[in-house]
Amino acid sequence: MLSMSTNNLSYNDQGGSDSAVEVGQETTPTSSNAGFGLFSTNFKKNDDLKEMLESNKDSLKLDAMKRIIALIAKGKNASELFPAVVKNVASKNIELKKLVYVYLVRYAEEQQDLALLSISTFQRALKDPNQLIRASALRVLSSIRVPIIVPIMMLAIKEAASDMSPYVRKTSAHAIQKLYSLDPDQKEHLIEVIDKLLKDKSTLVAGSVVMAFEEVCPDRIDLIHKNYRKLCNLLVDVEEWGQVVIITMLTRYARTQFTSPWKEDGQFDENSETAFYESDEKKTKNGDEKKSYMMDPDHRLLLRNTKPLLQSRNTAVVVSVAQLYWHLAPKHEVGVITKSLVRLLRSHREVQYIVLQNIATMSIQRKGMFEPYMKSFYVRSTDATHIKSLKLEILTSLANEANISTILREFQTYVKSQDKQFAAGTIQAIGRCATNISEVTDTCLQGLVLLLSNRDETVVAESVVVIKKLLQTQPTQHSDIIKHMAKLFDNIAVPMARASILWLMGEYCERVPQIAPDVLRKMAKSFTSEEDIVKLQTVNLAAKLYLTNSKQTKLLTQYILNLGKYDQNYDIRDRTRFIRQLIVPNEKSGALGKYARRILLAPKPAPVLESTYKDRDRYQLGTLSHTINTKASGYLELSDWPAVAPDQSVRNVEVIEPVKEWAPSLGKTGKSKLSKSSDDKFYSDSGEEEEEKDKGSGSSSSDDSSSSSSSEESSSEAESDEEKSSSPSSEESDKSSSQSEKSSSESDSEQKKKTTKKPPQKKTVKPTAKDSDSDENGNVAKEASSSSAEETSSGSDSGSDADSHSGTERKKKTKSKAKPKVEVKSTKVVSLLKEVSLLDLDDFNPTPVTRPKMSVLSPSLLGDLEGLSLSNISSTIQVSGPAFVPEKRHDLLHRMAGKGLSAHYQFPRQPCLYQPTMVSVQISLTNTSDHPLEQIHIGDRSPTGLHMHCFNTIECLLPDASVTVSLGVDFNDSTQAANFQLCTKEDQFSVSIQPAVGELFLPVTMTEQDFRKEQGKLLGMNESSATITMAAENTTSQPISRQVATVANLGVVPSGQDNIHRFAGKTASSGAVVLVTVELRGESTALITINTEKSVMGPMLLRDLKWALAQA
Repeated sequence: MLSMSTNNLSYNDQGGSDSAVEVGQETTPTSSNAGFGLFSTNFKKNDDLKEMLESNKDSLKLDAMKRIIALIAKGKNASELFPAVVKNVASKNIELKKLVYVYLVRYAEEQQDLALLSISTFQRALKDPNQLIRASALRVLSSIRVPIIVPIMMLAIKEAASDMSPYVRKTSAHAIQKLYSLDPDQKEHLIEVIDKLLKDKSTLVAGSVVMAFEEVCPDRIDLIHKNYRKLCNLLVDVEEWGQVVIITMLTRYARTQFTSPWKEDGQFDENSETAFYESDEKKTKNGDEKKSYMMDPDHRLLLRNTKPLLQSRNTAVVVSVAQLYWHLAPKHEVGVITKSLVRLLRSHREVQYIVLQNIATMSIQRKGMFEPYMKSFYVRSTDATHIKSLKLEILTSLANEANISTILREFQTYVKSQDKQFAAGTIQAIGRCATNISEVTDTCLQGLVLLLSNRDETVVAESVVVIKKLLQTQPTQHSDIIKHMAKLFDNIAVPMARASILWLMGEYCERVPQIAPDVLRKMAKSFTSEEDIVKLQTVNLAAKLYLTNSKQTKLLTQYILNLGKYDQNYDIRDRTRFIRQLIVPNEKSGALGKYARRILLAPKPAPVLESTYKDRDRYQLGTLSHTINTKASGYLELSDWPAVAPDQSVRNVEVIEPVKEWAPSLGKTGKSKLSKSSDDKFYSDSGEEEEEKDKGSGSSSSDDSSSSSSSEESSSEAESDEEKSSSPSSEESDKSSSQSEKSSSESDSEQKKKTTKKPPQKKTVKPTAKDSDSDENGNVAKEASSSSAEETSSGSDSGSDADSHSGTERKKKTKSKAKPKVEVKSTKVVSLLKEVSLLDLDDFNPTPVTRPKMSVLSPSLLGDLEGLSLSNISSTIQVSGPAFVPEKRHDLLHRMAGKGLSAHYQFPRQPCLYQPTMVSVQISLTNTSDHPLEQIHIGDRSPTGLHMHCFNTIECLLPDASVTVSLGVDFNDSTQAANFQLCTKEDQFSVSIQPAVGELFLPVTMTEQDFRKEQGKLLGMNESSATITMAAENTTSQPISRQVATVANLGVVPSGQDNIHRFAGKTASSGAVVLVTVELRGESTALITINTEKSVMGPMLLRDLKWALAQA
């Protein structure tokens, strides 16, 4: 006991005062029994800390809290100090309050009742001027796991999400996950907060909110659309933990939004330079056109922005980027991850294990990736067994005709290893190499036969098992090996090896007719002492020899069958009875005995020696599920690539652009003036502040915008060099900028009253891949003023390029209104045209344009725009681009009936340029005759009153020539055919366009909440529903969306439930809302519900959808 006391005291001397507290002793012992304080019944543990916490001096309290936090850091239990610590939660000393909050976060969940008493203090702390105190208070509040305070937590999270400090907003994102686990019913409210935080431009918040998104609503990818480009651009600056989370989420997102870059029948054509320099009709040798793959610029943006992270010091980040490239990049680009993964093999053992598992999976499909680094996978003597096994797996996968000799020499060394498990694995690897590479099969077999004389039982047993598998591939050539194995039979004791030799003897007994009966004789002697697996193979050997050599083995077989009949193992007894009835004929034998030879001596297929990692690619690389080869809880599967890319416009940022006044007299100066002033305002920091004020007050901002413009001019000296080099026209525009601002601001008050009457003009901004490289400070290549002057030379024509798509409709409105509405809130933004040089084509990817003439902005500019709230400007229900455009063409006029003129029509599903109520129709006219057709035009129409916008007269169509024209037809929300006459100079042909009901809609975007609200208004007579049995291929999300989009031009509405799919649109003519719901019930049953006030169109659409979803 004395020595124990001495050791205890010496430990305290080394550990200082903190150690004294840990073992429960007073810092100044007053008696010789101080060392036995641990066992004293009247000793009060940590009494000195409690006294210090209750003193009036902040210095003592602070010292006590530091010691308590040190205890917690060492893993000691300090929960009994909770009452004394919680008293100091209202302390005015900031340092002390921080430490108290750290303690409370640790123990609030255990001491819930005491923590609840301080709720009011935490709520007051949420308003504290210090951001660390606000964040700590929210952290403690979310750590109290009591359902009764859920409303308080919800309110605190919403307030913190709007906090000025990014650190507090980050903490609110962490609290979202805690609240969701406490009360999942708050999901809808939490999604609103997540949506708000996703728009945050702070790198501190990005990783945390994406983690909250993954925990709460990982299926709501619609929340990511508008923030996708911003997240890609912020990725490099986010902390490492956030980078891993964001990369994982973006990998899943990209697999749902982009088409596969791995198409074997397509020619990868990223830069598409042939469109400029070569013929578009380039043919292959077979005469077919090559299908060129065009990578989506957003897809390229993700790959480009994650590539630098391969040099990260954090292993998890490197592995995350590697799995992203593996799952998303074109096959010829995946090689960039190889060197980074090999670099990680110098890390700790745990890191090596995970990295080697991922490399093992990759090397099976792509051997060439890691072959140059083969020496990095050689086994070291210091490696652990599981590391050795993984390296062995990778070396076996990398083996080919060129390097097999090197690998086999390496394997020869491994077989001699003292690690028996590793040596056995090496023998299996040799067997796999022999199977995969036919040139070395004989060499491997001879080497394995030599191993049969090894002293180690494990090596011999594994060699026998592998040889048995190899002999099945070509047994006729290796009867000598079978004889050699029979001679070694007595010396082999491992049951699996003995069973393998017996199986070989029975399977190829006709090739060793003299040896097999002798082996059976030996087994009859030792039958009762053998393992079960050996007994079963002995019974099989006896049956096979009875059928092939009954004269020699009949009595032996009966003896063994009698022994097996009374064996203790029921498997052996059952096998014996079965074999007896099968091979020994008697009166009770059934018809099965006739087929005994075919059953027992049937040729067996050779076993396939495969890697244990072959099927692991079904899990996403780098995940826990991939590591354990089992689907772990919370694992989110990667979806297959969509056959057709979803509408890429969902990632575009909608910029509200002011409607310019119709003032032809301004000419060049007027347009340059507006562009310059808007540019200045967009990049002005003060302008953003003014905008925030305008949201709340709704007052006119003419003075604010002009002041922000002037402040920007004074603050943008860095750009003065570029401005000096521009043409004089831009200088004139600068001089007259203030006049333009003044004239526009005079009518602000009048125009705000008209906001509801005329919506603001919208402009969709979509950056190309080249724009993705622009920096995050918003630097965008400025347009040369000379080109600006050329474009603005037609002052009284159609205005700017951005205005050209509104066409005739805008002209009519500008004639009727002297001063069209100008939206005050949006005066900051105008289109910026980015010059694209042919020398920059390696990063330029042309993409299908869904809207006429879009302007181009950099992603950094888009990132600035994503924070703008558009809720009070644009309606929540807006017309969007089509989800799918069918390529089916309908016959309008056959060439025989048209005397050489052939016509087809199709619905491009684009808003009609001529009038919003019309449906756009494309007509392809072809002259199949041998003479020109002149003056092709549209004649009389029916029914009377049919509104149709005709195409301009085609003066001459040469033989074998084709032309495509656009037509606008107002079907008045009816499927009644539009009849008209297609005329040439000599003839008239009666034709008709019959629209399907699904072509009369325009797709719209809306939230799930708006969908339910609209659906509630359209019940009873306005609702049509039916239950159908769906085809097996149509029971998942993507096929359902594809089938519905094929039938009807509807937009997809985000849904929070996996079994409910919603689609929305409106009729082109009257604008009536059309809502479609497909609810999956069971494996193949679904309920289709259609809500629309058009009572005739609803059942017709329902009939078409039922047919489409029931078809395979």
